[in-house]
Amino acid sequence: MAFRSRREKLRSILSGSACVHPGSVYDAISIRIAEDLGFPIGMFGGSVASLAVLGDPDITLITLTELAEQMRRMSRAAALPVLVDADHGYGNALNVRRTVQELETAGAAGLTIEDTLLPAAFGEAKPQLISLEEGVGKMKAALGGRGDPSLVIMGRTGAASITSLDDTIRRARAYEATGVDALFFTGIKSRAELEAIVAATHLPIVLGGAPDDLNAIDYLTSQRVRIALQGHAPVAAATQAVYETLRALREGTPPKALNGLASSELTARVMREAETKARSADFLGLKR
Repeated sequence: MAFRSRREKLRSILSGSACVHPGSVYDAISIRIAEDLGFPIGMFGGSVASLAVLGDPDITLITLTELAEQMRRMSRAAALPVLVDADHGYGNALNVRRTVQELETAGAAGLTIEDTLLPAAFGEAKPQLISLEEGVGKMKAALGGRGDPSLVIMGRTGAASITSLDDTIRRARAYEATGVDALFFTGIKSRAELEAIVAATHLPIVLGGAPDDLNAIDYLTSQRVRIALQGHAPVAAATQAVYETLRALREGTPPKALNGLASSELTARVMREAETKARSADFLGLKR
């Protein structure tokens, strides 16, 4: 299976002895650049998915179909393994099962299912969690929906910033018991919290946003953290670049006077122009 090797690469990271930073990817161009630069894995976050597909904030307006289709486009463009933020699985446990099936066929190397109550409840401004029992049901459904056993399923919780450390550990241990492949945490605020979680669990750990004292790669490695996110700077940089370029053009700057544009060499490399020309020669009889 073409996608299995990507999933096995993700599994080798999780079972390895080092912590890596993923490249934040969101479309065919960004995943090719991340692959060319040597990132070992890509991260397709829910916020960047919403921005890239809809231009909307991260409030669960994107649908499973839209998310899976964007993942499918990236899978076609590059062979970089991608971990997908599948949010809450787009519904209840039965929807989670469908989510896993769709993202698996779209080429995801792995995905996360979280226990946040999404969409936000009426009248509630602060994030809330589903019950532990419902969270366990979602993890079981995710595992049951997996057709390729190499697909990585991660149980994710943001309890550290919503309820308490004790609740975080309780949920992590319950999700671990279902058989998920790794645990994904957001909202961890200190080394003491991380170390308490590490002591109470056994699976590889993935960290979302974290304070500065949790960014030392050697320390994270020693704490069984195998993937540590660094936010989604690429889409922010791309947004700024498009804005500045369009503003300059609108204000009358000649196209040849613009700064910061990709060179023709970089553009050709990203669009895999050499490979396309070779195929044109082989299949259409065109001169190289």
